[in-house]
Amino acid sequence: MQRLKVFPGMKSIIRSFVFILLISSRVAAQYSMPPPAQTVPEFEFARFDKTSFTNKNLATNKPLFFFFFDCTCEHCQHAMTYLNANFKDYKNAAVYLISLDSIQTINNFLHKYAPNVVGQKNVTVLLDLKTEFITKFKPRKYPSLFLYDANKKLLDYEDNPESMFRFSMLLQKTAAK
Repeated sequence: MQRLKVFPGMKSIIRSFVFILLISSRVAAQYSMPPPAQTVPEFEFARFDKTSFTNKNLATNKPLFFFFFDCTCEHCQHAMTYLNANFKDYKNAAVYLISLDSIQTINNFLHKYAPNVVGQKNVTVLLDLKTEFITKFKPRKYPSLFLYDANKKLLDYEDNPESMFRFSMLLQKTAAK
């Protein structure tokens, strides 16, 4: 078997080409995915009784935690289980749980994965009847977790349930201030 002859500098050209491909694919991915909403956008969701809930109804003078989920999503189940187990970290925040699913499906999901969260006074469960969460908040995938400060500016966005500890740490820091 004969070895392929490589002229001088060919290895560095190939490495440079691969590097450029990697960089350009990352840049293209960044441009194709808009960044999450940097401030809380105007929106209209619905409570379970179908009454309107807008950004004007948000709690004031406290962090705002938005959790957009799909009841059939395994990652959402893990994230909700984390929220359930660590809800004490979220006591000083306004927690908004938003889904496109039906009321019955959401209730079943919450009672299974977050029984400690159900009925908490700082938790509001909302229906996205107009399917506007995705266009206004610009999440990348389920679950989509947004933490805004009291001035409605984005502190952190995450869509990996394994990183929910970051929200706990941020909320502990804001509570300590």
